[in-house]
Amino acid sequence: MKFIVSSSYLLKQLQVLGGVINSSNTLPILDNFLFDLRQTKLIVSASDLETTMNSVLEVDSESEGLIAVPARLLLDTLKTFPEQPLTFVVADNNTVEISSNHGKYALAYADGNEFPKAVELTNPSTTTVLGDILATAISKTIFAAGNDDLRPVMSGVFFQFSPESLTFVSTDAHKLVKYARTDISASEVAEFIMPKKPLNLLKGILAGSESDVKIEYNESNAKFTFDETELICRLIDGKYPNYEAVIPKENPNKLSISRNQFLSSVRRVSIFSNKTTHQIRLKIAGAELNISAEDVDYSNKAEERLSCSYQGDDMQIGFNSRFLVEMLNNLSSEDVALEMSLPNRAGILTPSDGLDEGEQVTMLVMPVMLNN
Repeated sequence: MKFIVSSSYLLKQLQVLGGVINSSNTLPILDNFLFDLRQTKLIVSASDLETTMNSVLEVDSESEGLIAVPARLLLDTLKTFPEQPLTFVVADNNTVEISSNHGKYALAYADGNEFPKAVELTNPSTTTVLGDILATAISKTIFAAGNDDLRPVMSGVFFQFSPESLTFVSTDAHKLVKYARTDISASEVAEFIMPKKPLNLLKGILAGSESDVKIEYNESNAKFTFDETELICRLIDGKYPNYEAVIPKENPNKLSISRNQFLSSVRRVSIFSNKTTHQIRLKIAGAELNISAEDVDYSNKAEERLSCSYQGDDMQIGFNSRFLVEMLNNLSSEDVALEMSLPNRAGILTPSDGLDEGEQVTMLVMPVMLNN
């Protein structure tokens, strides 16, 4: 088995696949990349049993073979090379020898047949989405997903496909984000919960991508295919909470304000808030928003006044500043609207501008009880 490949091209592909590999694996074989050579095509795979990813690389070769190569060692070596062709030759003594312009390097390899096989999806449903749109949907929602192992369904992003729209939802019970696209649809209704790790990988690879991503899914697995890459992952099992039920429908009090101004103000004032609750108080009257925080234990307090546009009754409501900052950071609009009904009901944050045709973002933040 012998092939020649460009060092930087190989490194670029392997760095993407390397994101799948865990730092500590129960099965030693998972510390490797699987190299499946089929003459001019080299299929490289990486897996952690839950997620498997493979890419097809163009190489110069006439042979075939299947070996598992130590991932960390190979990546560390490739990072040090300037751009040049590298020749990989599998020797008899169970090592693979890499020849560069300057020298030779031998790595011990493992039997490729020990590597776990990727799951084959039987009778999957299919949807096609533009790469950049999928990356946007993931980055707009993933930050709000929970980290609670006791509620695994809330630790992922909920994909809801229908002939009318695609909807992506995440929540950790304190904040909720719903991102919808009415300009894209699926052929049939489907729902599944994607874990964070494969989503983070897709987000990194697909940002700005103009390629179409084919999404195939059944009850237990999903497969994403784009360019020369495939990602297959196990879905989170369980029923997603009824998120529509927690979004308040009647919100007569509506505040409109510059996003950057609001974000800077919340950031500054929150420095003076209680370090455990991170509580800030919003007091809205007329065209003025008063943001304040107090840490009684240390006699620290801060208060800022901002002008805003407001329709509704005067009100005071408390929020965890960290959630507000995260949400405002994830929006890219000039202005935002905060809609509220009562001080003990969730506030709804939406961008006022900067959205594509058919794009909708709704963010919900639970209030904290104010101690007067």
